[in-house]
Amino acid sequence: MTVAEFQRLIEATFGAKDRGRGLEGTFMWFTEEVGELSRALRRGVRGRPLEEEFADVLAWLSTLASIAGVDLEAAARAKYAAGCPRCRAIPCRCPEPVRSGAAALSP
Repeated sequence: MTVAEFQRLIEATFGAKDRGRGLEGTFMWFTEEVGELSRALRRGVRGRPLEEEFADVLAWLSTLASIAGVDLEAAARAKYAAGCPRCRAIPCRCPEPVRSGAAALSP
């Protein structure tokens, strides 16, 4: 399944509910799902339960994109198809930024 196919599937399945909730309400659900994924990663969850958390985050991200009128696949292609948006290399050759606290994830 492509990203575009997934976005259409989520739109067909949940679009009416999501639009009714609005962008702000849907964003709150999205952040809750990101929190659940964060907890699963911190606890070392593996296998199907972890996959389901990733799928939930992707579904809510897709919903947000649909409500905002963004084609998620086209946006990803436009920004990342040529490699790193900064250095244009694959793999990225940018120096790793120094960050304190929780480890930062790319991109």
